[in-house]
Order: sequence, then structure tokens, then C-alpha cells
Amino acid sequence: MTTMPAAAIRPTDFNAVRALAAADMQRVDGLIRQRLSSDVVLINQIADHIIASGGKRLRPMLHVLAAGAAGYQGEQHIKLAAVIEFIHTSTLLHDDVVDESDLRRGRKTANALWGNAASVLVGDFLYSRSFQLMVELDDMRIMRILADTTNTIAEGEVLQLLNIGNADVNEAAYLAVIERKTAVLFAAATELGGILGGLPQDQVTALRRYGMELGYAFQIADDLLDYVSDADTLGKNIGDDLAEGKPTLPLIYALQNASAEQAQSLRHAIEHGGLDSLDRIIAAIRDSGALERTHERAVMHADAARTALKVLPPSAHRDALAALADYSVERKF
Repeated sequence: MTTMPAAAIRPTDFNAVRALAAADMQRVDGLIRQRLSSDVVLINQIADHIIASGGKRLRPMLHVLAAGAAGYQGEQHIKLAAVIEFIHTSTLLHDDVVDESDLRRGRKTANALWGNAASVLVGDFLYSRSFQLMVELDDMRIMRILADTTNTIAEGEVLQLLNIGNADVNEAAYLAVIERKTAVLFAAATELGGILGGLPQDQVTALRRYGMELGYAFQIADDLLDYVSDADTLGKNIGDDLAEGKPTLPLIYALQNASAEQAQSLRHAIEHGGLDSLDRIIAAIRDSGALERTHERAVMHADAARTALKVLPPSAHRDALAALADYSVERKF
């Protein structure tokens, strides 16, 4: 593990966090490229497209940082980080098909380039490849956590599908979706770092709680960005969630405080999708104070994530995890 003075990591200093994890992440990227290779040409084409699309590799980075915070000195964190990224990437491929998305991280999605069938099947390839790597670790506790996590993610996908077009979705139902779709993989990534490091159970539990709270903060902030960012910055079109009829937290809060006329427009937008009245809808959301409330909710979860880390021994890696909590709600993309 690379070490770095704790003072070098400042809140929201994502570059310093990446620098701390850089040596491990370089090895993770190398393993990802190696294990994505297949005799099937189409798999290689889509895999190359996914790698080239970049991304912050946040989930595997969380794992290597958590392993560092746990004092782990072995090699298994590299393979586990690749497993976590394969699981995440496979869900993105499936998500883009379900959402009929044509843009991710500013690039054409795989389904836009190769079609839905190819994207779904390569997503399945990545899922199965992740389980091949898991088996190589030969640790039933690790396999159980990841098997439960992938099953929960699938439940989250179905829950979200049921919520599409439903203007009556409340905050609790929304949080149930993001817990399953997003937060559980963050939680598994950090919990597994603690397990590798042999931490006592209370510290392993704290790392899982950190990951869960960070996942909430990250996804809520991401849903907020859908109404305050733009395609060049965010990598997807503003209002995409609205166009898909997804009742995310800004819309849920806006419905609670909107005028009768605005509420009618918001409900119609959720139930029918489309962006015919996007400017008016965004104005209604902003007038209602929903954006500020959503940001406050994200900050609440980020604060809870940071608090969970206090039981861990001080280290640069722990400081980096804390900095990611701040970054999750202050980022612009």
C-alpha cells in the first residue's frame, strides 16, 4: 500500500485522494484489461469502448482505500477491486438498455452503438467474469457478501422500474431504490476492505456504514445534478431522469411544496415523460426550494459517512475516505 501524510488530504481534494490510490488503481486497471479479454470479438469491442469511456473508478477505489485504512498488506484487494468494477459496469450496461440511454460520460452508450441485445449479453459476461474472479479468492465470506450484493442490486433495478411514471412515489420508496441500486455496492466495497485487513467486527461494520451512507449521498447528489448541470459537464443531458419518468428526490420534494398548477405540471411530466415543458418544470423545482432540500439531504448522509469513520485508527487512507464524503456532495459532475 502507498502511504501519504494525513495532512496531504484536504476535504473535497479528489486529486489527492486519487494520488493516494494511484499505485493500486494502476494495477486494478491492468487486471481489468486482462480479464476483459475474450475470444469473442464483439465482447472485446464493447469492453474497449467501456474502458475508453473513462469514469472515476470510484467503487474499486473505495475498496483499495478501505483496505489501506484497515492496514491490509496483501494482494487480494486488487482482484476484489476488479470484481467490484465488473459488477458496476455490468449494471451500467443493463441500465442504459432499460433507460434507452444514448449518452453516458459524454460518449455514446454501448447500446446506442451495438444495440440492446449485445449490451445485455456483454453485461452478463461481465457479471459472470466477476464471479470467476470471486471464486479464485476462495473465501466464502467474501463470496457471500458479493452474491448478496448483486442480488440486491437486481432488486433495486426492478423497484426502480416499478416507480417509473409514478408521481406518488415518496421519499422512503425513493431511498429504498438507491439503497439497493447504488449504496449496497459502495457498502460492500468498503466492508470488504475491512475484512481483508482483519479489523474487529465493530470497525468492519463502521466501514460498511460509511459505504452505505456515502452511496446515499453520492446518488442523491447525482440526482440533483440532473437539474443543475449540463451535458458537457455531467456527461448526460439535463432532464434525462425527468424524460424517463423517474421520480427522483428533487421532484418528490418539489411536489410537496409546489402550487396546485405547478404540481399538476410536475405530475404530468413524471407520468408521461418527455421534455416538452422542461424549462417550466425546472423553474417549478427551483421555486419550491427542492434543490436546496435535496442538497441538504445529501450532506446529511455525507456527514453520517464521515462520522462512521471515527472508530478507525487515524491514517491517510481514513482521511481520504472522509474527503470522498465531502467530494460526493460538492462535485459538479
